[in-house]
Amino acid sequence: MDAAYFAYREIRIEENRKRRLRIVRRQRIILGLVIALVVFSFAFLCSKLVLSAHSENGRFKYYTTITVHSGDSLGSIAGDYISSEYKDADSYIREVCAINSLGEDGRINAGESLVVPYYSDEFK
Repeated sequence: MDAAYFAYREIRIEENRKRRLRIVRRQRIILGLVIALVVFSFAFLCSKLVLSAHSENGRFKYYTTITVHSGDSLGSIAGDYISSEYKDADSYIREVCAINSLGEDGRINAGESLVVPYYSDEFK
């Protein structure tokens, strides 16, 4: 074979190597951009969740678990934990029923644990 053929072949090999390097470099840049986008989206979502816990009047909504004692009713529990963020006790009781998957009658028994919402001025 002739020397021009080897030179052409070597040039082609070198061009293919450079092309593969450009492709790999482009893929790394795209991967970096995708990772940056995912991290940014995650940070935005987390900050949005923290801000959504913050109500309009500057108070934070939290949840606590309580144990139902003999003689307790949803009305008495609402009286202990309700705040001005709720229109009335019925809306608070509906939310407690929804959180705890209580039936239509909202019957609770002594010894049960309930998750109840409450509001606080301090960020915990």
